[in-house]
Amino acid sequence: MSTTTRAAGYTVVRAGRGSFLVHRRAVVAAVVLAAALAVAVVASLCVGESFVSPTEVVRVLLGQPSPDELVVGTLRLPRLVTGLLVGVAFGLSGALIQTMARNPLASPDVIGVTHGAGAATVAAMTFGITSYTALPYVSVGGGLTAAALVYVFAWRKGLSASRFVLIGIGISVALGSLSRLFLTKGDYLVAQQAKVWLTGSLNGRGYDQAAPLATALLLLLVPLLWAARARRGVSLDDDTATALGVRLDRVRLGLSGLGVVLASVATGAAGPVDFVALLAPQIARRVARTEQPPLLCSALTGALVVVTADLLARRLFSPTELPVGVFTALVGAPYLMWLLIRTRSRSGGTA
Repeated sequence: MSTTTRAAGYTVVRAGRGSFLVHRRAVVAAVVLAAALAVAVVASLCVGESFVSPTEVVRVLLGQPSPDELVVGTLRLPRLVTGLLVGVAFGLSGALIQTMARNPLASPDVIGVTHGAGAATVAAMTFGITSYTALPYVSVGGGLTAAALVYVFAWRKGLSASRFVLIGIGISVALGSLSRLFLTKGDYLVAQQAKVWLTGSLNGRGYDQAAPLATALLLLLVPLLWAARARRGVSLDDDTATALGVRLDRVRLGLSGLGVVLASVATGAAGPVDFVALLAPQIARRVARTEQPPLLCSALTGALVVVTADLLARRLFSPTELPVGVFTALVGAPYLMWLLIRTRSRSGGTA
């Protein structure tokens, strides 16, 4: 039996012994983001070297016979599915890690997770492992290793959010240098392939890359439901959370572990598409007007950012096709600088 209780801005949904706190504006924001994502999906399937009408796109998606089935169903749809899943994974990863660290700068590409996944993948490619089936697992291993290093060096009788971010940035720089070292040692053709991969690209991506990512998202569905509930305690200050019985270290470890796995698998599928995990949660938080980045809105925003950036990367300089990571970096880099300036101004008491 389920019941609902309304509070200021929230609805408490009770189902048996469990209860869930639903932010009503976040639900509205999720619906709006889903509608915008649907438009972006149709536009991505319509626009290309040849234009396909929205009617034919819908026919293909519904499994009805269409003369454009080859273009839409075989060439464009697999790439789109990969982009959607990559965006969802990066959006969720950024929301989890930023919530854990209580810092908008703490995203997997800033604290070294995606660079760890990238360094491991480039190393594997240098030594002859180029299978799209194996590379996602290599990326997960690299991302977990990088996160473990950050966690070990940041731990000082507890996990400080600011120390976590600063050490993560340092390890990120070191791992970026390691990737470049592997590029100089590898075969020329492999090095060129790795360079394209390091920019974050959906070129040539399809269901082979999407399958491991879809599997990871399905397997992590239950842990994500736990995270949606557990992260409310992390938003409190440490003394209050501890007094309420929240096991902060365990919750932080769980949230960061989920974020690391999601970012690592997404990196294995499309390369380190920078700044999606940084941008998506903050856009979602501002749209929903919540204290923490809402998970569902962050996932939808991440997918919307990747699909839109990929569409622009394909068509803006046609016939030249740019990696999707180029466009996300064009937006994300200025945003990161703005965040740094804003954070410094607040800490200095000038804003």
